[in-house]
Amino acid sequence: MAVRQAGLSETVSLPALSSLPEIVIEPPRGWISLGLKDFFEHRELLYFLMWRDIKIRYKQTVLGAGWAVLQPLLTMVIFSLFFGKLGKMPSDGVPYPIFSFAALVPWHFFAHGLTQSANSLVTSANMIRKVYFPRALMPTAAALAGLVDFVIAFGVLCCLMPIWGLAPDWRILWIPLLLLLAVTTTLGAGLWLAALNTQFRDIRYTLPFITQFWMFATPIAYPSSLLEQPWRSIYGLNPMVGVVEGFRWAMLDSSPSPGFVMVASVMSALVLFVSGLIYFRRMEDSFADVV
Repeated sequence: MAVRQAGLSETVSLPALSSLPEIVIEPPRGWISLGLKDFFEHRELLYFLMWRDIKIRYKQTVLGAGWAVLQPLLTMVIFSLFFGKLGKMPSDGVPYPIFSFAALVPWHFFAHGLTQSANSLVTSANMIRKVYFPRALMPTAAALAGLVDFVIAFGVLCCLMPIWGLAPDWRILWIPLLLLLAVTTTLGAGLWLAALNTQFRDIRYTLPFITQFWMFATPIAYPSSLLEQPWRSIYGLNPMVGVVEGFRWAMLDSSPSPGFVMVASVMSALVLFVSGLIYFRRMEDSFADVV
C-alpha cells in the first residue's frame, strides 16, 4: 500500500496489513497448562512489579525498613511475656525470646506475602483491564517483595544469637532451602486466595482470621515436640511447620532434625503450589471481567 503526502512528490510505502505479525491471546487450555514459561519470558516485568511493591510499602513511612525489625521484635516481646514467662511454655532448652524470634522471622515473611498476594489482583484492577501480561506475576511479585524484610530480620536474628551465647554452625547452609519452602508455601496459598478474591470479596475480610488461625496452627509460640509420633508427622502437613522447625534446627539446634515432619511439609507445599497455580490459570481469563 502506498501513500502520497500532500505537497510532496515522494511516495511512502506502508506494509500491507497481511504482512504484520499476528498475536492471538487465548485463555489457558487443560488443567496442566501451568504457564511456567511466561514467568521466564516476563522476568523483567516481575522484577519491576517487585520493586514497585517494595517502594509502595515504605513510601511516606517514618521508620521505613525498620518495620521489618520492629514487627517480629515486638511480637517476640509479647510472646516472651505471656507464653514464656507467665505460661511457662517449654522451648527445647533454648531461651524463649530467641526461640520465638527464630520462628517469627520466616513467619512474618509468609504472613506478609500471603496478605499482599491475596489482594494483589483487586488492588491492580486498572492494570489488569488495560494491559495483557501473565496475571500470576502479580501475586508472585507481591509475595517475593517480602524477601527484603526477611533478609533484614534474618540479620537481626544473627545479631541477637550471641546475646544468649548461641552461634550458627554448618546447619545454616540449609536456610536457603528452607526459605524456598517458605516461598513455595506463600505462593501456593497466595495464588489460591488471589483467584478466589476476584470472585468472592469475602476473602479480604476472612484473610486476617485465616492468617491468625494459621499462626496458632504453626509451632511459633510452642515447640512441635509437645506432640508425639505419629501426630507430629501428621502435624507436618502444615507446610509452615517444616519451615519453622527447620529454621530452629538450622539456627539454634534446639531439636533433632525435622525428618518426617520436613518430608510431610515439602510434599504438602508442592501440592499447595501446583494446585494453586492450576486453579489460578483456569480462572485467569475471567479476571478482567470480574475484578
